[in-house]
Amino acid sequence: MHGYWLLVLHSHLPFVKHPEHDYFLEEHWLFEAITECYVPLLKYLGKLKSEGVEFKLTISMTPPLCEMLRDGVLIDKYKLYLDRMIELSEKEIKRTSNDFNFNKLAIFYKEFFSFTKSFMEDCNWDILSVYKRYKDSENLEIITCGATHGFLPFMSYNEKAVRAQIEVAVNNYKKHFGTSPKGIWLPECAYYKGLEKILDEYGIRYFFTDTHGIIFGKPKPRYGVYAPVFTESGVAAFARDFSSSKQVWSSKEGYPGDVDYRDFYRDIGYDLDYEYIKPYICPDGTRVFTGIKYHRVTGATDYKEYYVREHALTKVEQHAKHFVKEREKQVMELVQYMDRKPVIVSPYDAELFGHWWFEGPEFLYNVFKYMNHSHVVKPVTPMEYLNEYNTNQLLEINPSSWGDKGYYGVWLNEGNEWIYKHLKIISDKIVYYASIYKDTVDPLKERVLNQMVRELLLAQSSDWAFLITTKTATEYATLREKEHIFNFLKLESMLNGDVDIEYLQKLESKNSIFQEIDFRIFV
Repeated sequence: MHGYWLLVLHSHLPFVKHPEHDYFLEEHWLFEAITECYVPLLKYLGKLKSEGVEFKLTISMTPPLCEMLRDGVLIDKYKLYLDRMIELSEKEIKRTSNDFNFNKLAIFYKEFFSFTKSFMEDCNWDILSVYKRYKDSENLEIITCGATHGFLPFMSYNEKAVRAQIEVAVNNYKKHFGTSPKGIWLPECAYYKGLEKILDEYGIRYFFTDTHGIIFGKPKPRYGVYAPVFTESGVAAFARDFSSSKQVWSSKEGYPGDVDYRDFYRDIGYDLDYEYIKPYICPDGTRVFTGIKYHRVTGATDYKEYYVREHALTKVEQHAKHFVKEREKQVMELVQYMDRKPVIVSPYDAELFGHWWFEGPEFLYNVFKYMNHSHVVKPVTPMEYLNEYNTNQLLEINPSSWGDKGYYGVWLNEGNEWIYKHLKIISDKIVYYASIYKDTVDPLKERVLNQMVRELLLAQSSDWAFLITTKTATEYATLREKEHIFNFLKLESMLNGDVDIEYLQKLESKNSIFQEIDFRIFV
């Protein structure tokens, strides 16, 4: 064995919870991710385990995602969602009974949704417990992220704000997984000089950067991106390998664009008669994706052939075999120039596998199977690699992110720049109030201050600025940003006046993230 492959899946969704509505569209981001990504991935990890295949991977489970996956209100809504999908797939089996190809797919979807429900029932609707099981068996290294995926470079003016994002994340990880995290996925892979000192204080041993974070570091990296480097504080940084990443995530040049894979955009929520599909879309009549899709990519045309599951799975095996061969070639080229085993770091958004690329979980399953027979490359986790090579080059990392053009522009531009003056004001305010009230024994004031911290953290989420830039869910993202800022300021007015208990309780129920929070983290 000559080298390693380090797979990293970044699992994240912004905290979205609307108990005031029976149906809320953006809550479906979570439901679709569980159904199409998280359950299929865990299903195939279980298959690998039962087949005795060695596998290692790293997954970030961000605090907002962990909180939602264990939120009773959201889980109850998810149960209803699954029941609706099973009901719709049963109706589709009847509707397509005269068309063999579509009927076969309708039966597939009925089985798909039914399996998901059975899987969730088997783990008592607590999917985090399944992740933890693979963590405990050392097949999976779970890492954390910023508390609410806040863009840390834009908080560097207020170190306590950065510390709060890290401290809350570490505490939340302990709550859900019982141990302290060793690694972190920096939100948006956004790094600024000095951040590693704060990570070190909280026991974080490594983080990830995009390729140019290390390539443009000082001095020149001896091994490029094929070995971690140490920052001044001793925290290690791993950088993304561009070629293995692009091979998968690129819809044009990568595997997901193959003509035989399921087409994401053709969905019966848009294709079928309105009256028929009405009970399964938005109550206001807005058409949405249902997850039942009968067509394949076909090509760069509006005309789409029907999806043939068997053909897609054959392609998955071919692509997995090709991926492993390419990693073997990479390793054999690299070992000529390195005095250690190279590590090829391939980070992706977890939602790519299953949601955007429906066959993605099967692809990973086959990659691990083929790699299990390789004599050249094998999977590894970051801590395993660092334990094997505990001496690494000292490097000053280049400020960077994994956003478009590699710097910070996605999260700061003409469309979203208005956000940051408000975030600065309210983060400065909470530092002030934490200092003033740190010794308070008034439980009501503590509740108000704790909720102010939740509102600040939720306002700091990088997702809102990102969605505004990409013009996807722009209206919702803008509303959420303004809502959290408004909530913070209204709560502030209660510190020196009467507390509106009804309003406070409403916020505690809706924006209920981090029940363990203590405002004194800002002292």
